[in-house]
Amino acid sequence: MFPDTSALGLRLLALGLVDVQRLDSSIQVDLKYSGKDNFMGFAVYANLHHAYLQADAAGRLVKAQHALKKRFPFYSILVFDAVRPLHIQKIMWDTLKMPSGWKQQYLTSPLLGSLHNYGVAVDVSIINADGQELDMGTKFDYFGLLAHPEFEDKFVLEGKLSHRQMLNRELLREVMAAGGFSRIETEWWHFNSCSRKQCDGLYKIVE
Repeated sequence: MFPDTSALGLRLLALGLVDVQRLDSSIQVDLKYSGKDNFMGFAVYANLHHAYLQADAAGRLVKAQHALKKRFPFYSILVFDAVRPLHIQKIMWDTLKMPSGWKQQYLTSPLLGSLHNYGVAVDVSIINADGQELDMGTKFDYFGLLAHPEFEDKFVLEGKLSHRQMLNRELLREVMAAGGFSRIETEWWHFNSCSRKQCDGLYKIVE
C-alpha cells in the first residue's frame, strides 16, 4: 500500500485522523466519492483513495475485521466512505434532489453535521476472496426502503430480499457490532462508532 500524498489526506493526518489501512492492510477501500460511481455521478474527493477515521473508530474497525476473519478468513471489510469533511457534506446535500423530509433519512444537513463529518462513522460492505462484494440486496447509496434494515423481515417474506442477502447483511452487522459499532435503520452499510452526544464531547467537526 502506497502512502497517501493527496492534499486532503495530508490535512486529515495533520488533524490526527488515522489511515485505517495503516492499522490493518487487509481492510479494503473503495471510496465511492473519489470517482463517479455514486449518487452524484462525479468525484468530490480530490485524489483521495485512503479511508480516515478518528483513532478510536479506526481501532474498532480493525476489531470488526478481525471478527470477520475469524469466521471467514478469506472475507474482508470493504470501506466505501469514512471521514467526510463538512464542505463535502454541503456538496452532497445540494446535489441530492428529493424532498427534504425524505432526504434527511439518508443525508444529515450540513447545518447540523453528520457523524461522518467527525470521522466516527463508516460505510462498509464485505468482499470475498475474489474481490466480489457479497450481495446485500441493493447497491451502496440506494435511496429506497429496500436498503432499510427495519423492513428486512417484510421484504424477505415478500420475496424482495433473498435469504442469502439477509444473511449477508446480518453477517456485516454482527462483525461491526463485535468491533463496537452501532447500525442505523435506513442504510444497511452505515455504522457509527459512538453516539452524537458522545461525539460532541470528544471530537471536532472536520471542515
